[in-house]
Amino acid sequence: MSTALRDKNLESLDGQEYDVLIVGGGINGAVSAAALAGKGVRVALVDRGDFASGVSSNSSNLAWGGIKYLESREFLLVNKLCRSRNELMRAYPATVKEIRFFTTIQRGFRFWSFFVFLGSVLYWLMGRCKTRAPRYLSAQAIKKLEPEINTSKAAGGLEYSDCYLYDNDARFVFSFVRRALDLGCVAANYVSLDEATPRDGGWDCRLRDCESERSYSLRAKVVINACGPWVDSLNTMLGVQTQYRHLFSKGIHLIVDRVTDSRRVLTFFASDGRLFFLIPMGPKTCIGTTDTAVSDPSVGVTDEDRKFVLDNVNQLIDLREPIRPEDVIAERVGVRPLAVTGSQGATDWVQLSRKHEIETNQELSQISIFGGKLTDCLNVGDEVVAAVESLGVVVPKPKAVWYGEPRGSIKALFMQQASQLGLDEMTDPGSSEPLSERFWRRYGEAAFQLLDRIRERPESVELLIEHAEYTRCEIELTARREMVVRLEDFMRRRSKIEQVVRADDIRGAPGLAEASSILFGDHADLRLDEYLKTLD
Repeated sequence: MSTALRDKNLESLDGQEYDVLIVGGGINGAVSAAALAGKGVRVALVDRGDFASGVSSNSSNLAWGGIKYLESREFLLVNKLCRSRNELMRAYPATVKEIRFFTTIQRGFRFWSFFVFLGSVLYWLMGRCKTRAPRYLSAQAIKKLEPEINTSKAAGGLEYSDCYLYDNDARFVFSFVRRALDLGCVAANYVSLDEATPRDGGWDCRLRDCESERSYSLRAKVVINACGPWVDSLNTMLGVQTQYRHLFSKGIHLIVDRVTDSRRVLTFFASDGRLFFLIPMGPKTCIGTTDTAVSDPSVGVTDEDRKFVLDNVNQLIDLREPIRPEDVIAERVGVRPLAVTGSQGATDWVQLSRKHEIETNQELSQISIFGGKLTDCLNVGDEVVAAVESLGVVVPKPKAVWYGEPRGSIKALFMQQASQLGLDEMTDPGSSEPLSERFWRRYGEAAFQLLDRIRERPESVELLIEHAEYTRCEIELTARREMVVRLEDFMRRRSKIEQVVRADDIRGAPGLAEASSILFGDHADLRLDEYLKTLD
């Protein structure tokens, strides 16, 4: 059952002392846990919801160097993000992949189209030329290469490269949680920090299991607040005053059936002046985003949000029929937590950057992580280790490598065994890639367990849910290793099934009940009923 690992970890938390307690299992908390555990620090990680259930599962699924920050002349930030993107490409070649961006500049835009192209050349140079070079496009060339683009008002455009996450953002975040677990971290989702009292240079903490309501206590030398948009509210509870705080920008994406056959990210400037994307997602397209100032991180998609996205895509793309609200398969919504100083306002809202800030309170042995984005996650991990060390915690293995896919020899061995098994010949005809590539990217060394299972039971390679690329043996592995507490955790975050399959098709999927049975055993019916209600 999926909860066995979690139950074991909860028992390991109770009454113990840790070097560090991390609160928040989004990208900042996940990389902090992986970095600290990898360097030998005794660390615990908790999240009051599921891992990556907030901002980190509602991004554009891009790992990019921040080309838009060239306009605001934040060259140091762009340089840092480009280096981070390059390192992600190097460390995670199966997951973080280069993709071409196809940008159309409309007549009357605030910059001449060729000037924007020159900016992309600068961006490529700042990225150490690790991607394919950009090129300038006339309006005629745009129409020839991408016939669906409406070029009636186009002055020109450009094509350049950045990166995207092949699976989804939440899956990428969980890979760091899983790495932290493998390195000795004790982690549990659906666990709330209800009370933390500073005492004798550390913290006495009381945790609550949000499922059973049982309380646990532990002591930590350092508490790290990695709660994303809720950093400020947790700091208020802890009695910690900080120089930084958050402003919130709401962003939404709509997922529809594939709009074009393009394998590029089609990029425009929307009617509000910000970048607007059509991002390939297998047989689907992810469209967005918006940029709306909000005061509360708990947000939803409004009719106005949908209208903005659909109006822009229908104006920018020549379609036989306009995309309508009923064509939307799924929605993604979250806030961007923007780090600002206490006195800073939102005078240039769209220009506020996603750079992170790590603030250390030496007196209370507490660290807060503000802002941030997926692209810069490896820097966050390293900087958190340095901050923890500055608070007097011994880091036993300072030079240990804590991230990246397993070394090439392990992958070569997996591919050899997969070939001997004939794994790729078992791939479902409707799948977007061979099983060997998919298994390796999602599970790394744990993918060997899938080969063993298929040898024992060849039928375990069958897909359980139509249009969803998850086999029976993968769900069995997920039940053992991925701490799925609710069916939504699997359908929305460990996988992206809920984002690419319509709710009606999910309800009627014959394999859904079997997946629930594999994940939850005797509690399968309860969890299935609970999940189906969320689809209404």
